[in-house]
Amino acid sequence: MSITIYGIKNCDTMKKAFTWLAEHGVAHTFHDYRKGGIAPETLARWCEAVGWEALVNRRGTTWRKLDPSQQALTGTGEAVALMAAHPSVIRRPVIETARGELLVGYEPARYASALTTPESRS
Repeated sequence: MSITIYGIKNCDTMKKAFTWLAEHGVAHTFHDYRKGGIAPETLARWCEAVGWEALVNRRGTTWRKLDPSQQALTGTGEAVALMAAHPSVIRRPVIETARGELLVGYEPARYASALTTPESRS
């Protein structure tokens, strides 16, 4: 199964996800959206799949440094623009599976059900 994991390389949560993927033999491609950016079209697709609220990390340093007017998101368009301008505000990791499923955040149990075969879980 081919997956793409999106995030920021030095993030502690990303390191946990990379470790989990390695321990379970899940092949993946990594996209660092701090270095490579992220297309607004991709963000819009993600928002359609899981909602912008699930993608915006309101606990991180980047969010806390934003002006209150930037934090006052009212819809998908504003959220996409904010995430495109400040990729560090995107919750990490975001994993896109080969089937188009989107996994947001580090959730080992969800990873196991979505990214491994029944044989590899035993």
